[in-house]
Amino acid sequence: MNPMSGITLLWFKRDLRVEDHPALARAAEIGAPVLPLYVVEPEYWALDDTSARQWAFCRESLIELRSALAGLGAPLVVRQGDVIDVLARAHQRFGIGRIISHEETGNAWTYARDLRVAAWARAEGIAWEELPQSGVVRRLKGRDGWAKQRDRFMGQPLVAPAALKAVAVEPGDIPDPDLAPDPCPDRQPGGRSNALSLLGGFLTERGRTYRRDMSSPVAGEWACSRLSPHLAFGTLSGREAETAARARAAEVKGTREGWGGSVKSFRSRLAWRDHFMQKLEDEPRIESECLHRAYEGLRGTDAARLRAWEMGETGLPFVDACMRYTRAGGWLNFRMRSMVVAVGSYHLWLDWRSTGPILARYFTDYEPGIHWSQMQMQSGTTGMNTVRIYNPVKQGGDQDPDGVFTRAWVPELAEVPDEVLQEPWRWDGAGRILGRSYPEPLVDVKAAAKAARERVWGVRKGEAFRAEAAQIVEKHASRKDRQRRFIRDPEPKAERQMKLDL
Repeated sequence: MNPMSGITLLWFKRDLRVEDHPALARAAEIGAPVLPLYVVEPEYWALDDTSARQWAFCRESLIELRSALAGLGAPLVVRQGDVIDVLARAHQRFGIGRIISHEETGNAWTYARDLRVAAWARAEGIAWEELPQSGVVRRLKGRDGWAKQRDRFMGQPLVAPAALKAVAVEPGDIPDPDLAPDPCPDRQPGGRSNALSLLGGFLTERGRTYRRDMSSPVAGEWACSRLSPHLAFGTLSGREAETAARARAAEVKGTREGWGGSVKSFRSRLAWRDHFMQKLEDEPRIESECLHRAYEGLRGTDAARLRAWEMGETGLPFVDACMRYTRAGGWLNFRMRSMVVAVGSYHLWLDWRSTGPILARYFTDYEPGIHWSQMQMQSGTTGMNTVRIYNPVKQGGDQDPDGVFTRAWVPELAEVPDEVLQEPWRWDGAGRILGRSYPEPLVDVKAAAKAARERVWGVRKGEAFRAEAAQIVEKHASRKDRQRRFIRDPEPKAERQMKLDL
């Protein structure tokens, strides 16, 4: 079909807003009647890395999006099923001249689905135009100059159309798919209004101590932006967040209240977000294969350990507190995410492909590009990052010195004194609790870390390893710090040196 005739089908995926929406602006610019469509795909929501908590957030966001689009004259149409079946019916009824959507950097399933949609559109003679909504660059030739490309994108003005020409069609109900039970009593609510409230509150009140408090699961719940699920589902764009942060940085310039450093840190993490998503865009196998192939087969599976880690029953109090907190709320601050992954990968010696889907479905803010890059980084399988083995006892003492967080989520340890709370096995009264109301530790923390480090370093030796690692650095490393990668790290030669990295 001639793309200049027929309707414009605007396909919403993880871009649930009308402001700063390049695909929406493009649809309005074309001038043809617009059918805004969201397809609830049961097969997607049944995947190992998706969950009912994510759908609940998405559904709330769709409700607000429908209202916002109605204000433009074209309410959101929602259908359930396979997207190609839905598109085929729309094409048969209305005649689709063009499909417009954002460029999605999703998981392997959405990638395969997009390939199917592309093939269907070509066969039907329908143009499909995909537009970026972040600093991720499709078909990037190399990382040199990527940061400048992102900066140019972030500097573009925020636009939103005033009205759309509508297609006469019944919008349809927003369904509730039959998903596996997923209790999440403290989940963040979805919707654009909540995103704007969080952004405003963070940049004017909560974020003042962001730089200092972001590593703490106690203070971080308040001091962090909490925008991650909104960025993941697109109720807020990264460019909107960057624009607001840039304006705030100008306002606080020269003040000494902590705002300058915190806003700078926030903006750097927005850039990191695109940086990690670019990795998956460039190399989709990051979701399922070790980035450095030498690590394949290094770790095995242990169903009992995996279950204990998931349920917060490892016998390592701070790890268990973090996992229970995540299950209840769908969020965990970044440093603690790194720690629970590292403990699973190093101390418990679990393959990241077994722990990764569990965390993915527990995180309301699951963003595949960030998630799988971080799963590999914190598991030491990238071949280009320093091996960082977090000591969960030390982390608990540093980030929860008074034990408030640990006792809130591991109440079995309520009577354990502060000085041994993170090592209850050292307490004189341990026999009353360990192995009864709370499990014995699955591993000896120091011995497990030492064994893991030796195994990992055993793989990292040799010129063949370094040669492949150099290629990975060239393709994926930030140009600001690629000279500081592992190939310059000294091999640890003693337990004392190992402790410096914990």
